[in-house]
Parts: sequence; C-alpha cells; structure tokens
Amino acid sequence: MPVSVNYVSRETATNLKRNIAMTIAALLTVSVSLGLVGGALLMRQGVNKATARWRGGVELSVFMRPDANEGQIAAIERELKATPEMKSFKFVDKEAALTEYQDYFQDNADLIDVVTKDDLPTSFRIVPRKAELAETIGKRFETRPAVSEVVFAKDEIKALLKTTRQRQVAYFGVAVVLIFGAVLLIFNAIQLAVFSRRREIEVMKLVGATNWFIRLPFMLEGLLQGVAGAVLAALLVYLFRVQIVDVISDPALTQGLRKIHATSAEARNTGLLLMAVGAAIGAASSALAVRRHLRV
Repeated sequence: MPVSVNYVSRETATNLKRNIAMTIAALLTVSVSLGLVGGALLMRQGVNKATARWRGGVELSVFMRPDANEGQIAAIERELKATPEMKSFKFVDKEAALTEYQDYFQDNADLIDVVTKDDLPTSFRIVPRKAELAETIGKRFETRPAVSEVVFAKDEIKALLKTTRQRQVAYFGVAVVLIFGAVLLIFNAIQLAVFSRRREIEVMKLVGATNWFIRLPFMLEGLLQGVAGAVLAALLVYLFRVQIVDVISDPALTQGLRKIHATSAEARNTGLLLMAVGAAIGAASSALAVRRHLRV
C-alpha cells in the first residue's frame, strides 16, 4: 500500500490534537532543555573570543595609557628588547586595537559607533622564554608612568575557565535531565496515540497496510514535537542573546565573564545546531516508541 502525503499529514495532525496536553508539555520541555544547551554553547564561544589575545603563547599584556606619546611607547619597546626573560613581543597599535574591538562587538553597532581608535590603548603582547617568567617581566613594567596596567594570561584565563566550567556543567546537567524528560514525554505521547487507535491499526493490517504505512504518521508526530521545541529554543537564544550574555556577565554572579559577547552569527549557528538536536530527540523517541509498542 503506497504512502500518501495527505494521509500522513492528516493522521499526524489528528494524533497531535488527541494528545494536545502532552504535546505542549513535550514541546516546552524540549525548548527549555535546548535553550540551556544554547546558553552554554554561547558562553563557550564568548570565552573563546575573550581569551583570543592570549593565543600563540602570549602570557602577559602591557597596556599603555591612551594618552601615552610615541616617545614613551618607544622607550617601553626598547626596554622590552633588552629584557633577557622575553622571547618575543607584538605591538598592538590603536588601529589594530580598534579592529579587535570592532570584531569583538560586531553585533552591537551602538558600542562600535561611540568608540574611536583614540579611545583605545595601545599594548604589547609578550611571550616570555618560560611561562613562569611572566610575573617577573610584568613587575618590571607595571610601575612605568606610561603603563596603564599589566594583565597576566594565567590570572585572567584561570578566572574565566573556572567560572565557565562550573556554569557549563550546571547548564548541561540540567539540560540532560530535561532532555531525558522530553524523550519520555514524546515516547508516552506516541504510545498513547498507538493505543487509542489500536482497532484501526488492526483493520488496516487486515486490508494489507504495511508496517511503514502505519508507523510513519506516529514517527512524524514525534519528529515534529522535537523540531518545534528546538525551533522555539533557537528563537529564544537568537532574540535574547544579549540578555543571556548580560546574565552570564553580571558582576554580581562572576568577575571573570565581563568580556563575554555573542554575535548574531554565533546565535544563528547555535540555533541551527539546536534544531538538529531537537529533530534527533524527536525521531529517536518516536522510533523507539513505535518499535516497542506497535508490534502489529
């Protein structure tokens, strides 16, 4: 017996309406669980950007005052070249600092428009011969009049990773529990749909309906529940990405996450991943329910 698109869509809609309460519960559970996953993923992407300046072995950054003149900058550069503990360094001028700033806040035009290159400090990114020499180099330069501050990679990355790991574990832990609950809800919804139509299924088998002809509407029902919940989660992550970052970076919660920022492109990519996960959850749940409870 051939599978008709009209038949599958009609039967799927009927099943969803018959179990409307459980359908809504499954949808909301999927959306909340995947929303937590999306928030954790945005957090990780933000941390990766916040620590970008420490890549390549950079252990400390010497930030100059915004009003430091060329002579003062040149003096620091000469002193760095003469520092035996220093392996290499890179000077980040105002143009490069502005480019980094614009890349970091590319999704926030208000922040980009109010900042010019003259508002940003120049800096030296320093790679010591050994990581343990970073503090020695930093102490040498932190008292210079033209230096605004010396920031150490070890301290900043340690603070970032400690807090984000704790929060990611918490988010993923709650998400796993909720995803398990969503699987059970979809599983039970399919099971109830099969049970309520057991007489019809028996008649369909008697007139020659194949197993796939009978199973497809039930499997599509679970798939739609998973996808619908994932779409809702993706929309929430995209529309409220700024608020998510604000919560994560609230100084009352943590000192190490103030520099986290999520772009719209990152939120979109995270949303697409969530939709794929939602589809997988719905498909796996419905397939398991049909296989176990539709033995006709």
